[in-house]
Amino acid sequence: MTALRGGYTTGCFAAAAAKAALATLCGVPMADSVEVSLPDGERVSFPLISCQRNSDGAEAVVRKFAGDDPDVTDKACVAAAVTFIDGEEIVFVAGEGVGMVTKPGLALPPGEPAINPGPRKMIRAAVRELTSRGVRVTISIPGGRELALRTFNPRLGIEGGLSVLGTTGRVRPFSAPDLCEALKCALDVAKACGIVAPVLVPGNIGEHAARQNFSLRPEQIVQVSNQWGYMLDRAKEHGFERWLVLGHPGKLAKLVLGEWDTHSAHSSSAVPVVTQLAKSVVSAPVTESTTVEGILEALAQAERAQLADLLAAKIHGAISERVGPQQELAVALINLGGDLIGSFGDLTPWR
Repeated sequence: MTALRGGYTTGCFAAAAAKAALATLCGVPMADSVEVSLPDGERVSFPLISCQRNSDGAEAVVRKFAGDDPDVTDKACVAAAVTFIDGEEIVFVAGEGVGMVTKPGLALPPGEPAINPGPRKMIRAAVRELTSRGVRVTISIPGGRELALRTFNPRLGIEGGLSVLGTTGRVRPFSAPDLCEALKCALDVAKACGIVAPVLVPGNIGEHAARQNFSLRPEQIVQVSNQWGYMLDRAKEHGFERWLVLGHPGKLAKLVLGEWDTHSAHSSSAVPVVTQLAKSVVSAPVTESTTVEGILEALAQAERAQLADLLAAKIHGAISERVGPQQELAVALINLGGDLIGSFGDLTPWR
């Protein structure tokens, strides 16, 4: 099996573009590539797409390479425009396609360009290789506004484009820890925005259903993906007053089995446990199905509601066993259309 290729972060390429632009502004001849230092001291070199002077400064463009990581910004252009300013400060500006922070709880306060501390440090180091003067650095990612819609940024309160990220300068092929860290940011934002009763959902279907069935603030809905064990543990650490866990039983019933990563590659089908519970609810033989939705749809409405409530109670019990019975918790189950089909616990705080 061929090893997956690593790449470099957006912040690393932003630093490279800033250095190339500043070198041009300082009159330093530029070759076809630019070299920067990673936080661990390793030097890396990237080819330049363009580098030129303009009326009040200079601008350079490089192209991101993320290796085999499924990064939405892979192959995107990263541009830096630089101008000298009075004093010795390095000022960061969000250009086209780079977002602005609008909510608390992230690594930067509201009102700041979404250029994270790690990339800022790399850009400062690259700038200081060439000058001690004050410099305004504007980072742009053409098309970034559209790409950001495919990231967590909109629900984290980063508006207008992408975040410029990176701590080590390197990109490892995507891993569960990377996903968990991204998911945890939504809990951080919820806490910082004063949310006391978040709603944890698997993904977009759950999020739409939460908005459809309950009265919620935007920051209140936290997507968990398949990382239920990790996110439940982190939610407990955040000290929320109560939680609502909402989703389709095809995912959530796996928690009854103690499977806290519900990805199909890492967990069993929920069909057997749902089938077994259905047999305790209905008198007639349970219709065989390869999906939980199929089992539910084959039942009469009253039986379906009874089974969904029983499932919600079992899921509630599994979560309570993990996080502790003192945690105020409710569970709501939906069908694939987003309709509420069963629940356990008091849903009043979210109505």
